[in-house]
Amino acid sequence: MSIFILRRLALLVLAVLIISFLVFLIPYLGDTDPVRAIARARFGRLDLEAAAIESLRIELGMHRPLLVQYLDWLSKAVTGDFGSSYMSREPVMAQIWAALKVSIVLTLTALGFAFAVAVPCGSIAALRQGGRFDSVVKSLNQAFVAVPEYWLAPMSILVFALYLGWLPSAGWRGPESVILPALALSLRPMGYFTQVMRASMIDVLNSPHIVAAYSRGLGVRRTLIAHGLRNALLPVITLFACWMAGLLGGAVVIEVIFAVPGMGRLLYSAIINGDIPVLQAGLVAIVTCAVLINTLTDLAYTALNPVVRIDNAAT
Repeated sequence: MSIFILRRLALLVLAVLIISFLVFLIPYLGDTDPVRAIARARFGRLDLEAAAIESLRIELGMHRPLLVQYLDWLSKAVTGDFGSSYMSREPVMAQIWAALKVSIVLTLTALGFAFAVAVPCGSIAALRQGGRFDSVVKSLNQAFVAVPEYWLAPMSILVFALYLGWLPSAGWRGPESVILPALALSLRPMGYFTQVMRASMIDVLNSPHIVAAYSRGLGVRRTLIAHGLRNALLPVITLFACWMAGLLGGAVVIEVIFAVPGMGRLLYSAIINGDIPVLQAGLVAIVTCAVLINTLTDLAYTALNPVVRIDNAAT
């Protein structure tokens, strides 16, 4: 088990290093001189004299070999120093931490709601396979997966904020500001969670150890809780982690429409304004969180599944 953990941690560090190098190359991926691109983002102009461009190149250290630049950038990035934003002139990490905390709250709220609804609905649909409840759940799942967020978000604002006046339409001022964007963000993962939970529960209910539990006289509820739910939840936990990693920086539409100051909106603004330090730091933070979440999920999967635990111990 300890060897498995060390192996996963080594892969985590390797993945972050590879992604950090790709992120470092962002200024060099365009067709224009990266120094001129930075000058445009900093000063809002491209008609700088050649001497000014060369002076800025030396100031940024971009006259040195690429590998030397990367190692210098990495040594600062490890300490959390990504420089200052070209737009706000504030330290980049202060903006990243503020946006990341907002995205974590929004993502956990949305996925927690989706998980809380999907587990019982998927389990009941599996128990009543082919019945009316199962048909309703499958129809709702298809609707939740298909509905686009760029339509759902404005509709929820019109109904719950403008027409009913129950919730604020935008901003991030308190717990009530989390409800609408979290609900809009939760429907699609809720559809996927419910589908996976239903299919997983059907497989578990047809497995030999569940049939043996029934033969020993255990009731449906006790068998479901004691034997079925734990195994059926494993694929849903994996899917939860994948959505968690993706939504930390991928809820751009929801964050822009609801004016939520999260990572998606911050990266969107950085791309529009050419704010390279914010873009680099944001991508590194998101990738690090995603790799860390996946690693923790693997460890949790190993702890919950005896078969995986035995396989990992053997290797």
